[in-house]
Amino acid sequence: MDSRPLGTTGFDVSEIGLGTWQLGGDWGSVSDEEAANAIDAALDAGITFLDTADVYGDGDSERRIKSALEERDDDVVVATKAGRRLDPHEADRYTHENLERFVDRSRENLGVDSLDLVQLHCPPRDVYYRPEVFDALDDLKDAGKIDHYGVSVEKVEDALKAIEYDGVETVQIIFNPLRQRPAELFFREAQRRNVGVIVRVPLASGLLTGALSAETEFPENDHRNYNRHGEAFDVGETFAGIPFEDGLAAAESLESVVPDGVSLAQFTLRWILSFDAVSTVIPGSKTPSHIRDNVAAASLPPLSAEQFHHVEDVYDTYAREHVHHRW
Repeated sequence: MDSRPLGTTGFDVSEIGLGTWQLGGDWGSVSDEEAANAIDAALDAGITFLDTADVYGDGDSERRIKSALEERDDDVVVATKAGRRLDPHEADRYTHENLERFVDRSRENLGVDSLDLVQLHCPPRDVYYRPEVFDALDDLKDAGKIDHYGVSVEKVEDALKAIEYDGVETVQIIFNPLRQRPAELFFREAQRRNVGVIVRVPLASGLLTGALSAETEFPENDHRNYNRHGEAFDVGETFAGIPFEDGLAAAESLESVVPDGVSLAQFTLRWILSFDAVSTVIPGSKTPSHIRDNVAAASLPPLSAEQFHHVEDVYDTYAREHVHHRW
């Protein structure tokens, strides 16, 4: 699998990474053994970028990554996130003291002296207008507790504001055939500033795998059950913010241009990697076979012009009115 530079961090990371939200919670229960098998499968397949957060399973995801890496000798970049432990989650609580406390906890969970990359975890918009927050991150970098920092955002506007700060080296953002707005302006600005782009929710919480149907039932502790209308956190994190029924129709239409022998998930990941601004894309799975299939997408041939046009038509027909001006 090819690698791409992650902005100005100096890291070259695999085009397909592994998101590990599902290894901590909110996607149904997962055992330590299942988590270890998923991480092992990812590393064996050539993945060199793991993304986690301190709130995934209240630190379980970070600790499971630590346990898996202790048993191996892989050169892996581990990115984590900080900020969502704040309760209430308010901008004025993004203080040096709180950020340092979160960073120290993640360092312990991951068993490292310094975090490879820490990202502000979808903070309130006012955070981006507080230079002192980014000064605090610079201080933590100077103190040797973090190597690099970036942001994870909900909205394009937040991403554009964040990259005005010189210290922000990466942005994590939702991008997939049902959430195309980042490709309009943000990708161009990220490339101009040499900012790494990490794409999350690439498969729209499973919609773009082709494996879901109107009859699919989700466990009670799966966010696709309890956050379908944004009851717990930003609804854009669940099915990329598109109504479930429209998402199913969109997936069915996309299937019509997927080549034989290629899954809808692989087609989607190949489409995302067609954008040069993307550094890595981080589908999440706890199933080794799915992880290997995701990695295989990086080796597929480029999409045709006809396929690109069809993806645009699907977006315009099923998704644009729901998501374009919201995120």
